[in-house]
Amino acid sequence: MPRCLIIEDDLHNARYLAKGLNEIGYGAEVCTDSEEALSRATSESWDVIILDRMLANGVDGLSILAALRDLGKRTPVLILSALSAIDERVRGLQAGCNDYLTKPFAFQELSARVEALIRWSQPQPAAEVRELHMADLKINLLTRSAERAGQPLALQPREFRLLAYLMTHAEQILTRTMLLEAVWDYQFDPQTNVIDAHISRLRNKVDKGFSPPLIHTRRNVGYIMSARLMQDKAPAGMSDEPASPT
Repeated sequence: MPRCLIIEDDLHNARYLAKGLNEIGYGAEVCTDSEEALSRATSESWDVIILDRMLANGVDGLSILAALRDLGKRTPVLILSALSAIDERVRGLQAGCNDYLTKPFAFQELSARVEALIRWSQPQPAAEVRELHMADLKINLLTRSAERAGQPLALQPREFRLLAYLMTHAEQILTRTMLLEAVWDYQFDPQTNVIDAHISRLRNKVDKGFSPPLIHTRRNVGYIMSARLMQDKAPAGMSDEPASPT
């Protein structure tokens, strides 16, 4: 589970961010005190740090960032700031941040940027990934074909795109908002059951007649693709029962 440190002196905002990130699979922790934040940022191991630009008592978040970089720490840092002028963004980037997001912002954009920063910081594979595998399911990203247990699966283009996104985010709970943005390119909720309908059709092709089931519903949260949930006990409050239409 990726660890995320949120340095934000507004406790309400910090808890909101932490709750959202924890729901999609991050280990997010909050720090509202600038001195404690500096200590934790430099002494503990984090996959990403979300750093508010203007902290309490007039502390500029860039001072924490500078101290982090002076110690040789290369932890990806996303700065949040109400200072949207170009020169302020440049200051942040020159100080060593990896990304700069201005307020107000959509949580979906923040989570996408966090994911991108973590992906950027990981060692890159030597060769391009052409195939994805899970249990006896295999998809080819170049030929856009899929098969399970050696049997070809007849997937429509949108179904293939949805399956590929689920597989590239295996073991992660994906919310409907995330799926709408990634697979349908929607920046809004169309208030339809389009996701549930596509998931249902995809299940009929990918899971029906095969074992173990790979596509699981998390009631009121979203979906997760996993080959091991048959053996693992689901957390309290989670169920593989169909979710209510959006």
